[in-house]
Amino acid sequence: MFKHLLLSLSFLVGIAEGADVDRAKLPPAPGRPVDFAREIQPIFEKNCYACHGPKKQEAGFRLDQKESALKGGELGVAILPGKGDESLLVHAVSGLKEDLVMPKKGERLTADQVGLLRAWINQGAAWPEALAKNQKDPSKHWAFKAPQRPKVPGAKNEKRVRNAIDRFVLARLEKEGLPLSAEADRITLLRRLSFDLIGLPPTIAEVDAFLADKSPNAYEKQ
Repeated sequence: MFKHLLLSLSFLVGIAEGADVDRAKLPPAPGRPVDFAREIQPIFEKNCYACHGPKKQEAGFRLDQKESALKGGELGVAILPGKGDESLLVHAVSGLKEDLVMPKKGERLTADQVGLLRAWINQGAAWPEALAKNQKDPSKHWAFKAPQRPKVPGAKNEKRVRNAIDRFVLARLEKEGLPLSAEADRITLLRRLSFDLIGLPPTIAEVDAFLADKSPNAYEKQ
């Protein structure tokens, strides 16, 4: 851990001083506007997502989300809008930073690709909000959120309310201006219950017993 801390500090010092990268050797940046969706995002997807994408984030850094990419990771801010020559991301992919060469595996970025990244950052690292909104953080999926009991709505037709679920159904029907269907007859109710629970219709004996049971909770006892 101590070694990793020292290494991280050396990266940060290198960013501040810029002494460990000969910027004159950086690939030239094109003098035209660079399109993020067409030219930059494909580079990230092909070369960076394996280590800094939705499934894996080495050094706490990810390039599949705008907010995270601009925030940086454990080694500091990697993208400095307007300062491509000083950005750690450009230094790493250019191969000029001996202690940090990215990507670690697979094909290295071409000089043209590094130049595009350099130009994109120099031009302000524009990342369209339309693309940013479509990038969802898997950790914010509903499956990772603790369930919360919703507020039970009120219902005008209190006579048809038997439980909290009825209130939700009635409230939505009232909102849409739809009438509540008539209650099903007892035999139909029993058949629905039986099919739901065991996939078979009730026996004649079960139907007779249900019809003979006049208690208010006859259905609940089935």
